[in-house]
Amino acid sequence: MAGEPQADCLFCKIAAGEVPATLVRETETTVAFRDINPQAPAHVLVIPRVHYPDAAALAAAEPQIAADILRETGEVAAEEKLDSYRVVFNTGSGAGQTVFHAHAHVLGGRGLQWPPG
Repeated sequence: MAGEPQADCLFCKIAAGEVPATLVRETETTVAFRDINPQAPAHVLVIPRVHYPDAAALAAAEPQIAADILRETGEVAAEEKLDSYRVVFNTGSGAGQTVFHAHAHVLGGRGLQWPPG
């Protein structure tokens, strides 16, 4: 069922504390942790504790939690002392999404070119 933890979801397991991760922040609705394959000096993922396959599904079903994710990206950036940063939501395998649990990437600590590649 949408919103419920999925037994086969890596991010659900991280949110539940069943799989270790380098945690950066936790709130009642979100967990932020370092990406295991960083694409920038600062690369943190912010996930909801509830399971939805992508950001659009999360926003449609639980807009307040989607807002919590965005608020937490700003908190992560502040804690990482990033003067500028990028927030990325990949949706679908063609866009690079590899874990189908909504999540935001917070990237910074180096110049980020536009358009992204």
